[in-house]
Amino acid sequence: MAALNIKSVLFLVSSSNDGNHGVQDLMSRRGFIKMSRQLSSRGTRSRKFRVFCESTVIQIRKCSPVLESILLPENGLLPSSEWKTVPDIWKTASEKFGNRIALVDPYHNPPTNLSYKQLEKEIVSFAEGLRVIGLKPDEKIALFADNSCRWLVADQGIMTTGAINVVRGSRSSVEELLQIYNHSESVALAVDNPEMYSRIAETFHSHADVRFIILLWGEKSSITSEVMDGRPIYSYNEIIDLGNESHMALLHSQEARHQYTYEPINSDDVATLVYTSGTTGNPKGVMLTHENLLHQILNLWDPVPVVPGDRFLSMLPPWHAYERAAEYFIFSLGCEQVYTTVINLKEDLKRYQPQYLISVPLVYETLYSGILKQINTSSPARKLIALLFLKISFAYKEAKRIYEGKCLTKDQKQPSYLVSVLDWLWARAIAALLCPLHLLARKLVYSKIHSSIGISKAGISGGGSLSSHVDKFFEAIDIKLQNGYGLTESAPVVACRRPNCNVLGSIGPPIRHTEIKVVDAETDKALSPGSKGIVKAKGPQVMKGYYKNPFATKQAIDENGWLNTGDLGWIVPNHSIGRSRNSSGFIVLEGRAKDTIVLSSGENVEPSEIEEAAMGSNLIQQIVVIGQDKRRLGALVLPHKEEVLLAAKKLSVVDSDATEVSEEKTSKLIHEELQKWTTGCTFQIGPILLINEPFTIDNGLLTPTMKVRRDKVTDLYKEQIEDLYK
Repeated sequence: MAALNIKSVLFLVSSSNDGNHGVQDLMSRRGFIKMSRQLSSRGTRSRKFRVFCESTVIQIRKCSPVLESILLPENGLLPSSEWKTVPDIWKTASEKFGNRIALVDPYHNPPTNLSYKQLEKEIVSFAEGLRVIGLKPDEKIALFADNSCRWLVADQGIMTTGAINVVRGSRSSVEELLQIYNHSESVALAVDNPEMYSRIAETFHSHADVRFIILLWGEKSSITSEVMDGRPIYSYNEIIDLGNESHMALLHSQEARHQYTYEPINSDDVATLVYTSGTTGNPKGVMLTHENLLHQILNLWDPVPVVPGDRFLSMLPPWHAYERAAEYFIFSLGCEQVYTTVINLKEDLKRYQPQYLISVPLVYETLYSGILKQINTSSPARKLIALLFLKISFAYKEAKRIYEGKCLTKDQKQPSYLVSVLDWLWARAIAALLCPLHLLARKLVYSKIHSSIGISKAGISGGGSLSSHVDKFFEAIDIKLQNGYGLTESAPVVACRRPNCNVLGSIGPPIRHTEIKVVDAETDKALSPGSKGIVKAKGPQVMKGYYKNPFATKQAIDENGWLNTGDLGWIVPNHSIGRSRNSSGFIVLEGRAKDTIVLSSGENVEPSEIEEAAMGSNLIQQIVVIGQDKRRLGALVLPHKEEVLLAAKKLSVVDSDATEVSEEKTSKLIHEELQKWTTGCTFQIGPILLINEPFTIDNGLLTPTMKVRRDKVTDLYKEQIEDLYK
């Protein structure tokens, strides 16, 4: 008797009509099905065959087609130009940059340095560990953590499995995190550390269904919450170890591989859900696909022409679309990322001397204030020289912008040829006279600033409006600031200034494969260059939509794929001669449409323009312009008390030994500063209300991306505002 052992999979189609068991029922049964058949043939001895058919469960898994190409049936590596998913970049980066340092994370325990090879291995292991503990393709897992190397590994590991990560930072309120978790239909939770889990455990235990929890940092023994209901909790290292063991088995055991069928993740699959900050209303879940994010990875080189080995400092929340896209982009090109914090930023700029800093305007404003404070507190002679050099450099750079044709204009009519030539000659002459003095200033003053903050190639500003005085200051001291623009809904970048054509006051031209137009707010008809209206964008980076919110999606994206940004702006007209000849097609923003203040006179005011101008004063720490339905504008102002005291002593408003300034005198000084700094604005500020508490994320007055929640601010100070206008 001969025995034949056949391993087979039974595929049956279930039918709800005849009551037969479907494929899911059959495939859940494991074991052997014995079949015997007696075969006979004429003229020969009968022989018996016993056939063993093993019924086994074949689990369908998804994987990144380049990163995990070895798991796919065809086992073929796609060329780098055919990346289909974000995690595919790691295979290419590992092969190109191997032992080059990819990231440095000095402030977590343990401090971490990873090469590109090590980072790729860590991501693959984390992904496999997630599969082992039961995470399936297209499921959602909440990633609530802050910036670190393990956040990056978790983020990319989740994407590698074909699951979708739902991201937020640890500083968000428990209520907000719970709302995001439940709305996104997440099945599991990855959190920063035991302290964060202890903070949210009780609420999540009562109001959410959590299959398992992962701690990115720290040990399970450090959890202080008494809510331990038997749900599995894994440390980061446990996930890595599980992944390593399973991955080795898959590579070396054909039997292990046969338990799974691998399918490649598609480019239009959702990679992540990013909930908007919600300056008004509840956050909405933005569905970003692999294609959306790959567009950023492949097209940010024009504004940021990095080379392998360039060093970046990273301090923004990684779930912020701007930071996230920037990280993917720089890692795809072999750069080094150093993680820092707000507290350590100043020291790390000097220590690591980064070629680039990618951050929000607030960081550059802080650097600007710090440099000015250093100048103002130096000896009288040094202060006089530094301020004189700055004035010279401001004039030199302005003349340079004129003769290089990098100015802004709304005028569609070109200047005459004669006027343009005379203008060019005048600007060129002024610049020639001032250039030697500017170079001297660079050697004596600015070089010391450069050595203390690095940023030798460029600072990239995005995620908010860059104040004009900050923009001009860094230009004057020869530190290039490039202002970019985008939204979470566009993954995020749609426009950015270029290093070789850095036109101040603009957000630059659209990046590659991106269209931008300006339309009338009422008719939605495209406006001619120079006309102000609603900015709309279109391109491969525009989101798939808002999760479970087709109405909001339809409001944001029209039938032709144009995304309504909600921002007001205009496009610089096309000139072939004159001051703006090299600025044609650049976009200029002028505030948010929904932030517009309508005075009782019917006049519309964009508060951001006034707020940016006012922030030029070192006496003002924060400001919010108010005045909806009022006769005139007002403002809530948080004074910078140390600077106010210094100014009061300098002006002899208080005695030289005074330790504080009265509210009345502070108010008078602030009024004078506002008049000085907002002179160029169309509208002036009337009454002001001095406040003592700053707007912060923790008190709910700032979004996690550092934007003021105007509605919450006005609600909080509602009574004082009413009294202000009486």
